[in-house]
Amino acid sequence: MTQWYYADASGQRQGPFSAEELESHVRHGRLDAASLVWREGLQDWKPLKNFAAELDLQLDAIATPAVDIAVPDADAPYTPPTADLATFQPVVAGHVVQAGLWKRFAASFIDSIVTTVISYALMIPLMLIGVGVMGAGGSDNPFATGAGVASMLAIYPILFLAPCIYFGWMQSSSLQASLGKLAVGIKVARTDGQRMSFWRGFLRSLGYLVFTMVTCGLGVLISGLMVAFTERKQALHDMLCDTLVVDKWAFTSFPERQRDELGVVTIVILVLAGLAIIGSIAIYAVMGAMLMKDLA
Repeated sequence: MTQWYYADASGQRQGPFSAEELESHVRHGRLDAASLVWREGLQDWKPLKNFAAELDLQLDAIATPAVDIAVPDADAPYTPPTADLATFQPVVAGHVVQAGLWKRFAASFIDSIVTTVISYALMIPLMLIGVGVMGAGGSDNPFATGAGVASMLAIYPILFLAPCIYFGWMQSSSLQASLGKLAVGIKVARTDGQRMSFWRGFLRSLGYLVFTMVTCGLGVLISGLMVAFTERKQALHDMLCDTLVVDKWAFTSFPERQRDELGVVTIVILVLAGLAIIGSIAIYAVMGAMLMKDLA
């Protein structure tokens, strides 16, 4: 398959793209007849109009803007694009598929496993250090006792900081999604389609955790109901931080790739989550029955 590259308005090389992707860029107005393109076999960058027949493009109605476009170096066409991703402008036209309750629940199930593993990976060493310091110093050494207690107390901020940093970092990256959201094909964006900053992502996660803690866990149920019944499928922390959870192809040049259905991966995750919940309930039921039997 022929791989194409094009030079954007700032002279930065973008690509590679297939012929179909190049046609989509033309259709959405990101390329015109004068846009410079390159593929293997060409000695220099050429206007897109030179390849209209080869790519089966309809360029007659596309106006050629009278602007000078800097030509990128043609000696290394295979290097990655050098454009700053922070300057990317989302495509806001067209239908945007909002991520519903079940997709977000499936993503949350995966992310809860990830954040639990990260938290325990940080907490266990601190616990061992705290116990080791107190044991080595003895009960008569106030400094050893203080250092051990400080190590143990450092565990509690981790319970908040680890998830907030994880979500803030992943969802402000070029992926715009945590591992759970990547698995089910959704992402987080500002309501105008822009990528959110790290601190917005950090505070978005922190707000959800605080809301859940203050409501003694009811925040999870309330957030789920808000996602299920609000117009834009926003939970409280989405509204506070001006964010949306959408299909991974939303606000891109390929909105036609968005999907309303759950998808196989989401269904599999939901089944596994259901089995995990039923198994947990069964274990607690058995433990309760054994305890009641002992008390009797």
